[in-house]
Amino acid sequence: MADELVHYEVRRGIATITLDSPRNRNALSAQLRAELTGHLDTAIADDGVRVVVLGHTGPVFCSGMDLKEAGGAGADQQGVNEFPAILERLWTSPKPVVAKLAGPARAGGVGLVAACDIAVAVDTATFAFSEVRIGVVPAVISVTVLPRLLPRAAHELFLTGETFDARRAEEIGLVNAAVAADALDAEVDRYTDMLALGGPNALAATKRMLQEPRSTNLGEVFADMLELSARHFGGPEGQEGIAAFVGKRKPSWVPAGD
Repeated sequence: MADELVHYEVRRGIATITLDSPRNRNALSAQLRAELTGHLDTAIADDGVRVVVLGHTGPVFCSGMDLKEAGGAGADQQGVNEFPAILERLWTSPKPVVAKLAGPARAGGVGLVAACDIAVAVDTATFAFSEVRIGVVPAVISVTVLPRLLPRAAHELFLTGETFDARRAEEIGLVNAAVAADALDAEVDRYTDMLALGGPNALAATKRMLQEPRSTNLGEVFADMLELSARHFGGPEGQEGIAAFVGKRKPSWVPAGD
């Protein structure tokens, strides 16, 4: 569709979701939020999709909430009320999600980046938690951002709203890699190629394991992890992976061409 703001494409098990609203710096307008939600649901429901890439057109990845829509609206009419569901879809997606940034991210856009499992940015990209500078609080995005950031950096950057570069974003844990512009595609492909080698059920279970809180009782934790490990070793996917390793072949879940 000519007026579509978010595009969806699947190739070799990789679903690419592209924000395409450069006129407003890919701001999270009502239309963009709805289309992004729909495409995420499609990717998650498709057994043929192994990995999701969230990218963009134009010079900016995402500038955050659409402030023109937010102006004059009451607290119960703000688009931010719908935003947690989008962040939760990214965070809990059983398919790994890779953020691909060829440009800056601000406010809610940084929340999207943090909600993805892996983030790759060009080294010229910049970031900022600019909320406090317009009198609002980076509350919703804190749910995905704070688990990624070093605590001292989080206090500094949330409170000052200062702009920081991709190298610092890498140092504090917001992105996995900051690369030259001409290396962005190759670095994203490197991650998606590796992710596609993992068993779909194992990847989903590993994501849940990484995100779930753990008991302070070490014995309970070991018991839980032993049960999880044994279940996957003995399951169909684990047995297929073991057979493929012994037989020196690729497991059945690896997309054709890999």
